[in-house]
Amino acid sequence: MGVEFIFNVHFSFMTLEDLHNKLIALGAKPAHYGHFYRALFGVVPWPASDDQRFPKKLREALPATQREVDRVLEVVSTHQGEEEASLKLLFKLQDGHTIESVLLPREGVCVSTQVGCAVGCVFCMTGQSGLIRQLSDMEIVAQVIAAKKLRPDTRKVVFMGMGEPSHNLRNVLSAIDFLGTYSQIPHKNLVLSTVGDHRVFDALKTSKVKPALAISLHSTIEEKRARLLPRASKISVLALITQAESYARATGYPIQYQWTLMKGVNDGDDELANIEKLLAGKYAVMNFIPVNAVAGSSFIRPDWDRCREMAVVLKRSRILAKFRHSAAQDVEGGCGQLRSRYLKEMGAGNDKCVF
Repeated sequence: MGVEFIFNVHFSFMTLEDLHNKLIALGAKPAHYGHFYRALFGVVPWPASDDQRFPKKLREALPATQREVDRVLEVVSTHQGEEEASLKLLFKLQDGHTIESVLLPREGVCVSTQVGCAVGCVFCMTGQSGLIRQLSDMEIVAQVIAAKKLRPDTRKVVFMGMGEPSHNLRNVLSAIDFLGTYSQIPHKNLVLSTVGDHRVFDALKTSKVKPALAISLHSTIEEKRARLLPRASKISVLALITQAESYARATGYPIQYQWTLMKGVNDGDDELANIEKLLAGKYAVMNFIPVNAVAGSSFIRPDWDRCREMAVVLKRSRILAKFRHSAAQDVEGGCGQLRSRYLKEMGAGNDKCVF
């Protein structure tokens, strides 16, 4: 039986707005708080205690403010990949919940946007826990700050960790706006992943920072996709691709379609034929990612010979397809795997929190 933690106190999660208001109250002007925000990512040095360009009251408060930001999340454990290219991070939040981030090869970090997830993808460990709570925009940004401390060359953020970003859209877009403004990470390197929701496309039209977009597709067959992603938004595959293509043309960033590849489930010729029809001529990349092994799951990876066959079929329709080894497979990189193991070791089958 899982352990249910009941807290009788109210946790106040720091937000970017809280931080901003605090700096303003200390006398910060745009040049001052802009410098502080950039310093969080190591873009500029921290203001010296005797730097007369900053108000005295602000200078005196900055060390404590920095410590407050550092306390937003705490590294519980790190798990290094065999080739030292991937590093899985397990963070504990101020209310005791845990989330995961992964430092990826090629200067990237994969961050979480929720504790748990409501979509319930049948091949995903996080989906088994359901949604526990939203992450604040500060908790999302704090994962990138931690990544930059460990790997200063981090210059890409993919919002593909625990959670469905469209279900926490306000905080996710706030974090993206902050990162795009202060972290010096190129906007095209901020990759928003979603199973698809009309609200995402509506919000991106007015967003100041335009991230690249990744669509978790997994199947072109409506009934099958509904089974694989049981609580995804009820947007048709055709409508999803149509809206995504419009965004790709408007931003100049190709859509990255994500497809967790499972033998005998979504690697058939029927899926390939549909992909050819839907994506031929589109500004898109199809990323096939063989499924991460999850304990108790019946889903397995197809043979690489089958992957090569699929690549040949799509190439003839001039569809760029990439077949990737699942990043961080050797550090339990599948979404939710490390958190699940941690909870079992702590004697908790889940960490549902009742306020």
